[in-house]
Amino acid sequence: MDQIIIENLEIYAYHGVYPEEKKKGQRFYINATLDTDLSRAGQTDELTDSTNYGEVALLLKKKMTEKNYDLIEKAAEVCATAVLLRFPLICAVKVEVRKPEAPLPFSFKSVSVIINKCWRKAYIALGSNMGECERCLDGAVDALRTDECIRVLKVSDYIETKPYGEVQQNNFLNGVVAIETLYSPKELLDKVHVIETNNGRERLVHWGPRTLDLDILLYENWVLTTPDLVIPHRDMHNREFVLKPLCQIEPYLYHPVFRKTIWELLNEIDRKM
Repeated sequence: MDQIIIENLEIYAYHGVYPEEKKKGQRFYINATLDTDLSRAGQTDELTDSTNYGEVALLLKKKMTEKNYDLIEKAAEVCATAVLLRFPLICAVKVEVRKPEAPLPFSFKSVSVIINKCWRKAYIALGSNMGECERCLDGAVDALRTDECIRVLKVSDYIETKPYGEVQQNNFLNGVVAIETLYSPKELLDKVHVIETNNGRERLVHWGPRTLDLDILLYENWVLTTPDLVIPHRDMHNREFVLKPLCQIEPYLYHPVFRKTIWELLNEIDRKM
């Protein structure tokens, strides 16, 4: 991946835990590495085919000075996120905030933090079997679209499927949406829970009826197990109502545990039926 690099951008700001840091301020130095594709700009010599590093520098200064933070970790996070949201050709960024005048009682060169942030691809299953199901699924997709830290890439067709599990209930309407996001898996989980709650989701019966069900299926090629979240989704390989719409939009996507494509996993289910 090509890179644009900004080094030692000096900005006077007022970040720090101590009151005197917020009152007097101090110099900070920003290093930013922007991952992007510069091949077209190298051929055309047109600034519109690249990212204007002057505008990036101005944005970094704005984000470093418009608010005061206790931690440079927060300042670096704000800067990294702002760059990715403002400049669509930047797919990943590394931002270092250096603090050479940190209040330490001994000699040192500087203290710094580095934040690495990028757009990551994820897949979310959609399901509903209560109320106006199609409107519910469309509303969930719209809610994802309105979040600045999410880009909706593809939405599958909706399919009607029989309920999964032993609970007697209506048929479901199911689909899958492909996104890019700046959220971590945990942050994305919190986001989809908010969307579910806003659509009247109540977690009363396991595998029971629901107005809206959103499940994170895959997040890049990550394999993650926590008390609240398992990625890849632990049962997606057994669920035709997940694999069928996912196969429609990404048939050759690999499952990072089974090392098979979605098309292969779907065909294995079809052979068993």
